[in-house]
Amino acid sequence: MHRYPRVIVAGLKGGSGKTTIALGLVVALKARKGLKVIPYKKGPDYIDAGWLARAAGTPCYNLDPFLMPKEKAFESFVSHFDGNVAVIEGNRGLYDGVDEEGSYSTAELSKLLKSPVILVVDCTKVTRTAAALVLGCMHLDTQVSIKGVVLNQISGSRHEGVIRKSIEKYCGLPVLGAIPRLRSGNLPERHMGLTPHQEHGDTDRAISAAGDMAMEYLDIEEILKIANDSEPLQNKDDAVFNGKSPERDIKIGVIRDTAFQFYYPENFEELEKKGVQIVEINSLEDGLLPDIHALYIGGGFPETHALDLARNTRFREALRRAIEGGLPVYAECGGLMFLGEALIVRGERYPMAGVFPLVFEMRNKPQAHGYTIVEVEQQNPFYPVGTIMHGHEFHYSAVLNFPGDDMLPTAFGMRRGSGIGSGVDGLWYKNVFATYTHLHAYGAQEWVEAMVKLAKKFNETRTSLSV
Repeated sequence: MHRYPRVIVAGLKGGSGKTTIALGLVVALKARKGLKVIPYKKGPDYIDAGWLARAAGTPCYNLDPFLMPKEKAFESFVSHFDGNVAVIEGNRGLYDGVDEEGSYSTAELSKLLKSPVILVVDCTKVTRTAAALVLGCMHLDTQVSIKGVVLNQISGSRHEGVIRKSIEKYCGLPVLGAIPRLRSGNLPERHMGLTPHQEHGDTDRAISAAGDMAMEYLDIEEILKIANDSEPLQNKDDAVFNGKSPERDIKIGVIRDTAFQFYYPENFEELEKKGVQIVEINSLEDGLLPDIHALYIGGGFPETHALDLARNTRFREALRRAIEGGLPVYAECGGLMFLGEALIVRGERYPMAGVFPLVFEMRNKPQAHGYTIVEVEQQNPFYPVGTIMHGHEFHYSAVLNFPGDDMLPTAFGMRRGSGIGSGVDGLWYKNVFATYTHLHAYGAQEWVEAMVKLAKKFNETRTSLSV
């Protein structure tokens, strides 16, 4: 058994300020206390996880009981814990899930990990009622271990005093911090917004501001004590991921630049456990593909880099030639858009790789947002028919000219979610598979097996042809 000092930063709702507070806590514990902090993010989010990873200087791992079995989420936590303390950011409200039972919620994760919870309360236009909200969270599920409260958006000392005394009197919980309604120039959350840290104009300033905020307004010592008092868990030496014999000669390329940046580090780890070498590629600057046996194109924001992607004609042509030559390619969301014929952004049309005869258009509102469940219904190079996998989707783009499954084969039937439309997702051509659905390797080991299998087959085919 091992203690794994840890704390979950949760909120009453989305937008309560928990990302800023979790980020500030990471910085304060790392830079100000000299601790090695291991960050985790509950849910499928890439952007918050990216900020937490940048602040901690270590990868941020997603813990999501929807995307992966609960035992894998538990194993992921203990196997990746190699520091002094873990900061886990929740998502949405503490009890928010996919149904009235709160399935897959932050609360359920807290019980799985036996983790203490720090509850962030947005105090805008509320005083004593804040205590009622906290009390409700405490009693809705008494197995959830709420250990303290952070007040956010406090308008003054009197406002803080009433809420602090109410929570301490009626809830019996300590108030671990009270953050005032800061001016916009100093508010870390407004520096961050929804911008990935790779694209942010001053990442270090935003992270430093979050750390300064935490040191000034949070009781870091008490929060650390709560983390250190966490209930022991199964020793990480007993939690072992199973792996098969490695394929030492296989190289899988990953387009990783400011246009394509949404990847789960665990997906890379699962490939590397099999001996695969990861080769990073820049679609904005590289002219040719390196010597690889498969290619992975993740999500991101190709729309903000549409002009640069369109200008890099050599790379797009090289990619098309490789695909025609049988190169296995797996693309998710932004990667799917890049493989289309064109991308329309604010009325301007930009040519993309042209692998699929589809035109994507950016819209002002999300076209799909949430968890997905896909079932493999058609033969394809990657997945056996009948396979069911859990994923998620979040995109503002829409397909303007999808001709239907008869003209352009799709493999996925959508049990939950939107996909590319008409209840389908998962386009394929030759050894290419492209989908709006993001998959996590811990919940879709089939993805890992397919990537390695196809890359190995491609390598063997090239070798036999050259002999």
